[in-house]
Amino acid sequence: MVIDTLIFDWDGTLADSIGHIVSTMQSAAVAVGLPVPSDEAVKGIIGLGLPEAAAVLFPQRPDLAVPVVEAYRDIYLSDDQQAVPLFAGVRQALDDWREEGYLLAVATGKGRRGLNRVLGQHDLLDYFDATRCADETVSKPDPAMLHQILRQLGRGSGAAVMVGDSCFDIQMAHNAGVRAVGVSYGAQSRGQLEQLTPAVCVDRFVELAPWLSGQRAGSRGIGLERV
Repeated sequence: MVIDTLIFDWDGTLADSIGHIVSTMQSAAVAVGLPVPSDEAVKGIIGLGLPEAAAVLFPQRPDLAVPVVEAYRDIYLSDDQQAVPLFAGVRQALDDWREEGYLLAVATGKGRRGLNRVLGQHDLLDYFDATRCADETVSKPDPAMLHQILRQLGRGSGAAVMVGDSCFDIQMAHNAGVRAVGVSYGAQSRGQLEQLTPAVCVDRFVELAPWLSGQRAGSRGIGLERV
């Protein structure tokens, strides 16, 4: 089936925000009196919804899960005065794919308030055909987020690709029957992502376009042979 729907994670996939997330979570831990997690520990939960992330990072203090989530949100939104930059080539590629007729969507562990804020900062608020946030549905790696996006767009799983930088993105794609593409420049390494067998793993965002072109050309070729 020809790919015509591209679904992206936000943090670490489209936006260069991993460092900001790490420092914010560490500050939130300090604010509520929890041990400060390491950079790698925080990177390991990026992609989850905030409550799920807090449960993984601070299992010894479930009583502080809600306070640390609230502290994170307060710090993140108060510090986020300037837009976190998009990765090189992202905006041009998105524009090109829209011109080519792809449907574009975002499936993120961010909350709706946070996603709308960053989309607005980049003048992308009405840009995507569908978006879904962790506070609107079940957290990754459950497939609900992708199922809801595909249902909204009227597309089947075979027509879509999920692009993300975390193992949760790859697992969610597999759980939804959607092709998974890993990006190694975000939260987790190529080695970590490839353990979950994505269709491909790229080291730069600009490498996605040639891969997609090859997939589309291959699908068309198969269709012609069958005719």
